[in-house]
Amino acid sequence: MDEQSPGAEHEVGSGILVVFGRQLKGFRVWAQLERPEFGKLTGYSASTIAAFEQGVRIPPPKFIDKADEVLGARGILREMKEEVARAQYPAFFRDAAKLEASAAALHVYATHAVPGLLQTEEYARAVFAMQRPLLDDAVIEQRLAARLARQEIYARRPSPLMSFVIEEAVLLRPIGGEPVIRGQLEQILLFGQKRNVEIQVMPIKRSDHAALGGPFNLIDTPGGQRIAYTEVQDDSRLYTGQPKVRELEARYGILRSQALNPSESLVRIEKLLGET
Repeated sequence: MDEQSPGAEHEVGSGILVVFGRQLKGFRVWAQLERPEFGKLTGYSASTIAAFEQGVRIPPPKFIDKADEVLGARGILREMKEEVARAQYPAFFRDAAKLEASAAALHVYATHAVPGLLQTEEYARAVFAMQRPLLDDAVIEQRLAARLARQEIYARRPSPLMSFVIEEAVLLRPIGGEPVIRGQLEQILLFGQKRNVEIQVMPIKRSDHAALGGPFNLIDTPGGQRIAYTEVQDDSRLYTGQPKVRELEARYGILRSQALNPSESLVRIEKLLGET
């Protein structure tokens, strides 16, 4: 199949969260534990346990591991951990998040904001806070935690190869205010020093530009397959068919040749930081 739409949505209060919540409650009742007692054993309040059981709050992985152990669930709760974790992402990004987590290589072209894998906590919070329609505070915290958790990819071994081409306009836009964008530029410089990371800036004044059609990612799977991901206005697509993937591959290659090289890009970012 050439194009894949995002998978089934796991909205809070439905789907996988409700299924998990029912299983959790069933094992708790079977273990003859009241919510306050179970909460003390797992480090959560009775009200939070109730929210997990009702499927209105997403349980973190460490809670699922602990609950499986305390309740003697024999791995049944733990087996659901990955699907539950995917529910913390917006529906349109869940399939891509799963591929990203195990990718052998990632190539990202960013046009509107600093890529999530490079964002500071303050910058990411500002991005979510300014979204329209407004997000609830609980949703902002949920998505913020999920975005920062994605950066665990840098600790993976073997390290995935990652390249980023970022429009210079993105680095000039003071999302969150000057202190936030300064911290963000500093973090990009730090990530740019990693051996497996290459960051390139596409200058505003470059007359040739191969990718005016918008942002996209290329994801290399451990099995050697390359998948393309595009996203616009909360609508996303995963492409596995060769014609579209090759088209975006070629576009990305030309884009990298048109952008500043990694060394020049870090110098440009240092200059922008000095002007902020």
